[in-house]
Amino acid sequence: MHQRTGATSAAWRRAARSALVALTVIGGMAAQAAAVHADGEGRAQRAARQADGDGPSGAPWTAPAGMRFLHDVPYGTDPRQRMDVYLPARPQGAPVIFMVHGGAWRYGDKAGSTVVRNKVEHWVPRGAVFVSINYRMLPDAGPLVQVQDVARALAEAQRLAPRWGADPDRFVTMGHSAGAHLVALLAARPALQRAAGVRPVLGTVALDSAAMDVPRLMRTPHPKLYDRAFGTDPAHWPEASPADQLRQSAPPLLAVCSSRRAIACDQAYRLAAQAQSVGMRADVLPQDLNHLGTNEQLGLPGAYTDAVDAFLRSVGAAP
Repeated sequence: MHQRTGATSAAWRRAARSALVALTVIGGMAAQAAAVHADGEGRAQRAARQADGDGPSGAPWTAPAGMRFLHDVPYGTDPRQRMDVYLPARPQGAPVIFMVHGGAWRYGDKAGSTVVRNKVEHWVPRGAVFVSINYRMLPDAGPLVQVQDVARALAEAQRLAPRWGADPDRFVTMGHSAGAHLVALLAARPALQRAAGVRPVLGTVALDSAAMDVPRLMRTPHPKLYDRAFGTDPAHWPEASPADQLRQSAPPLLAVCSSRRAIACDQAYRLAAQAQSVGMRADVLPQDLNHLGTNEQLGLPGAYTDAVDAFLRSVGAAP
């Protein structure tokens, strides 16, 4: 009887230890899940944030020796309302590529290496001016304020262009991820352009945005980062949606999308279809690259850069 009681007690202690370990593991998993839910950012969102220039892959990059560089040119009074300008040695009537970084409307920087390095090294030695801007971000400013910053920066860059040896009528806007959404939204809102004093651009290059048709995006399962940007009230979604705002023809658009992200290409084709319905040229360029690659690899030798160069030539913006 005593031996059975001892064995039973030992078995009970082993079971209790196992249960405690299991509860600890489950508790840790629950805490981890709660932390992810609390800040709305899982692995995919963190990867996208780094891809957009916020993190190791987007560490600041310094222009090579011999290239003229203007740092933190202001276009407003807020510390974020600044732009960097990369100039060829002797620009004369140069086209301008006007770049808007991404980062979930919350992160990123104009000097991130994934934002500027390969693009600058490809286009500036060929004679183009490259402008990369910062803008106010969440939680202080949402996309509708951010697009006003983009418009204001573009107008100021066009005003200053002759001082740089650039042509104010040879601008192309470009953006990645959240920045792609912003340049597409600006292209779709001519009244905002006029209010800011923006001159017509030659075209827009949108690199891998999943937010071209915002109502469609928000009505399907999506990361929390989009709730931060667009809110949860469907009445407000169309105002921030390039496809909904595009009601008249605008300069040509090239929408690059990662073929590894079905949502990005679906959104690109939806924007292109709306553009074509109002008589506007809109091309979609799927690429077998991840989200980071659509930004970082533009400017490297290869078919991707060649295709974007072809678009620039077709609109009169090739250096």
